[in-house]
Amino acid sequence: MGEDDRNVTIGVITSPFGVKGEVKAHPYTDFPERFEDLVEVLVAGGNVGSRMMKIEGVRYHKGAVLIKFAGIGDMTAAESLRGAELRIREADLMPLEKDEYYIHDIIGMDVVTTEGESLGKVKEVLRSAANDVYVTERAMIPAVKEFVRSVDVGAKKMVVQPVEGLVQERKE
Repeated sequence: MGEDDRNVTIGVITSPFGVKGEVKAHPYTDFPERFEDLVEVLVAGGNVGSRMMKIEGVRYHKGAVLIKFAGIGDMTAAESLRGAELRIREADLMPLEKDEYYIHDIIGMDVVTTEGESLGKVKEVLRSAANDVYVTERAMIPAVKEFVRSVDVGAKKMVVQPVEGLVQERKE
């Protein structure tokens, strides 16, 4: 598989919505409107395995994306998609501005302080209205320039400014 063929998860199906086969999806993207431009998406997981599915309609409801897929005509069929990830080719990702990063690039990144202390790998990115928060084994780091000094996607390394209360000692 070539570099352009890598798939990236842009959302996950959380439940059926209504009785006509729509599904409710939680977007993993800062560009939920991008679903409107998709003709098809790779649906992986749930009870469907992994297959390309044609999108017939998209609308929004309370922060969720409601999607109508071709061939999914009722609640039972929609239920079979619960838990499935929605994936696109990496080559089809929306372009980023300077100092913006894809979540899939941040997850797994090694985090060290400016003093060289390891804070572990980023295992989760919490989304909020103000800013994202990077969660490692030892710290929760607000994704703002005041704390995040550098990000090297190629090297999978992030350097952060140590701040009182940033590092949480593990209790063993």
